Amino acid sequence: MSDTETTGWVGWGYFAAIVLLIAGIFDAIYGLMAVIGPDTAYFLTSENLFMMNVAGWGWWHIVIGALLIITALALFGGATWARVIAIILAILNAIGQLFMIPAQPWLSIILIVLDILVIYALTVHGRELKRAAA
Repeated sequence: MSDTETTGWVGWGYFAAIVLLIAGIFDAIYGLMAVIGPDTAYFLTSENLFMMNVAGWGWWHIVIGALLIITALALFGGATWARVIAIILAILNAIGQLFMIPAQPWLSIILIVLDILVIYALTVHGRELKRAAA
């Protein structure tokens, strides 16, 4: 296989773009709900009580959601900068999910696994996105 061929592995890149697009849409919707909704949320676990400023997290999710959507759309176009930004955002999300394991263990673990798959797809097969878009 030469460097100019596009293989079936390009689907991994599209998988990463779709996951980022869905995550961005959900983040933007959750952020909008948090900004419009109540100011404080409480989460009770078996050992701890978490209190969060919902409006602050809402704006954070709106900004991250918009970044994810823009990055995902650029990935479909094969932009190299989008691969780099997507990997950075996936790493940051995985680190953030580590802190949420006590409050929501299963969801956090699932999202960490998805982040790892996105990182794998873009580092190993991301170059083919550019060739497929051309």
